[in-house]
Amino acid sequence: MAFSTVKKMLSVKMKLYADTQVSQGSIFLFNHFSRFETFIPQFLIFEQTGAYSCAIASGEFFKEDTVLSRYLKTVGVFPHNHQRLFPLLAAQVLRGRKVIIFPEGGMVKDRRVMDNQGHYNIYSRVTGDRRKQHTGAAVLAQGIEAFKATVRNAYADKNRAQLLRWKEELQFDSLDELLLSALKPTLIIPANITFYPIRSSDNLLLTGVELFADNLSFRQTEELLVEGNIMLKNTDMDVRMGKPIDPYEVWHWWNRYLLELVASELNSLEEIFALNSSPKNWQQKLLGIYFRKSANATRDQYMKAIYANVTVNLSHLAATLILYCLENGQSYITHQAFFNSLYIAVKRLQNNRHINLHRSLLNPYEYSDLTSGTNKRFEQFLSVAKNAELISEQDCCYHFLPKLLQEFNFDHIRLENPIAVYNNEVRPLTAVRDTIITALNECQHIDPQQLAEWYFDDECRDLRWEQHAYRKPRFADINSQETATADPSPFFLQPTNSNGMGVLLIHGLLASPAELRAYGGYLQQQGYTVLGIRLMGHGSSPYALQEQTYQDWYMSVLRGFAMLKAYSQRIFVTGFATGGVLALKLASENHAEIIGITAIAIPIKFNNPAFTLVSLLHGTNKLVDWVSAYEGVKPFIENDQEHPLVNYRHVPIKALYELRQLIHDMDEFLPLCTCPILIMHAKNDPVASVKSAYKVMAAITTTDKQLKIVNSNQHGILTENSAGTWEMIDEFMQHRLNHK
Repeated sequence: MAFSTVKKMLSVKMKLYADTQVSQGSIFLFNHFSRFETFIPQFLIFEQTGAYSCAIASGEFFKEDTVLSRYLKTVGVFPHNHQRLFPLLAAQVLRGRKVIIFPEGGMVKDRRVMDNQGHYNIYSRVTGDRRKQHTGAAVLAQGIEAFKATVRNAYADKNRAQLLRWKEELQFDSLDELLLSALKPTLIIPANITFYPIRSSDNLLLTGVELFADNLSFRQTEELLVEGNIMLKNTDMDVRMGKPIDPYEVWHWWNRYLLELVASELNSLEEIFALNSSPKNWQQKLLGIYFRKSANATRDQYMKAIYANVTVNLSHLAATLILYCLENGQSYITHQAFFNSLYIAVKRLQNNRHINLHRSLLNPYEYSDLTSGTNKRFEQFLSVAKNAELISEQDCCYHFLPKLLQEFNFDHIRLENPIAVYNNEVRPLTAVRDTIITALNECQHIDPQQLAEWYFDDECRDLRWEQHAYRKPRFADINSQETATADPSPFFLQPTNSNGMGVLLIHGLLASPAELRAYGGYLQQQGYTVLGIRLMGHGSSPYALQEQTYQDWYMSVLRGFAMLKAYSQRIFVTGFATGGVLALKLASENHAEIIGITAIAIPIKFNNPAFTLVSLLHGTNKLVDWVSAYEGVKPFIENDQEHPLVNYRHVPIKALYELRQLIHDMDEFLPLCTCPILIMHAKNDPVASVKSAYKVMAAITTTDKQLKIVNSNQHGILTENSAGTWEMIDEFMQHRLNHK
């Protein structure tokens, strides 16, 4: 209960990545970077399974009978130097509890877990040297497996007296429970805790402690700064569990043979764990030697798995790139080379199934602006690096300062060189470094079409993330009534025989690219390269659309246009309804690649009089949001759908308000349109009044403009190809091509 309360107060966002490992595992192993994380895994396991966990803490906490020592004992924490530590923990596992161990044996502040030869080891504060990680978890698992084997042998030998004695000692209710426990494998679950980002600025925790304690040691100050920021400043804590490890699998046949020989001699857990220190005969001594070798092999196996499950983030990539440059005598890098290298690395790592990426490297909203140099997470990394005097910026370059290569004390490095800490954390993942090197070599001469493919992939990923985000139960009131089932994904169509021309298609409000997919296929057959872009907030949930502005929609258009330019330098843009307005806005910027614009069913004047109340409704909703916790008086209105498989059934008032803002801005950008323009509208459009078309024609100043009024009573004349709409556009485009 206390943990649940504190968890809500902290700014740590804990996320557990595990499938069946939580229920399967008996022994859970975690890397160790901060003190407070030692109290978290057992609660996460309890939340998932209801099972209680024991843990191990430093013996110094148990030297005196204090409130803390009594509390630790009560919640199942054992001192690391307890004389019967392994038998006690083994008994807990046999009874169905779980054990949590930190095999590194201390807080690994520098995250340096691998030497230059690729061997795993860590710094020991006790000796001041580097050492191998502990084998305690492997020894415990092997001892439990050995005991389970002796139990199974006793069953096979029908040694009922021995079985009854073990039943009583281990507090089982029946012999069947004892046998079931002996048949269950003792699985070790390697897990990694990754914190992101790592900060070292002043925090409230340090200030509070300083009020009550004078002369804090540097070590205490460092830990309060770094770990206080983890707890109090919006940090992600990703707990990722790897594949279970069965210690029995590393046993050779002679291990099993020797165990069968001595099984009848082992009467207790104590005797099993004393095979190394107090063997009774040569068979037991030999078995103890084999156990040590097996424990080392298991240790190497689970340590590799722990470090392989680090959650890789942008700071890891940036730190790896910087230190690789320095190692190769490169003391600076241009802004754009840095941005491009990071983006390329992200896209390549997304296809590597052996690397676990932080969710910000999977969600395009978080990383797709890397190449423009406006990424917030990169800016945060850069700010920390500059404050630590590791990087300076001059003449469109980042300069790497000498401090990056200095050696720092174990208790200083998190404050003085966080870049080295990030680099060390992913050092065991050779694929990360290899990918960064490849990206750096590619960044100066990247194929524009490869870049466009990655951008298109981002658009598809963005839709999936949006759909996932708005699939939660709190959005079900509106989502459950939606009827759109057509595939809302953006589409990119390349013809068999290209005519060298590209067409960018922009759908309307409430719809998705599905609205124009059939028309896109028609254009593809004629030799055009076609891109149907998705406007943000569409194709997922009306709630998603409620969060977007018209500037967001326009950014979608700009991204689509940039992608298509990689395949064609001569582009037609066709937009339907709101998409037509956005197409004209694009035309107003006089892009040299645009050779013609078709804007269809532009909604300036509406036939629905309710739309005139949009500004009033939106203002009322904003007022209600401000004074109460409710969404608003009327956040959505129902849409009279012409294409229910494509369009949202509910219209966010906010989206209509954004449309009105976009229409208002047309007065500024329509006179700037100078390219050839075709305006089309249905004579009896039930949604947007045909007067809209005449208003647009009057506002645009280009001399090459046409107006086609289609004899139809539908709004979606492009979707339906009403009265030969497609052929009319063909004629317009062909005429422009002939006169270019």
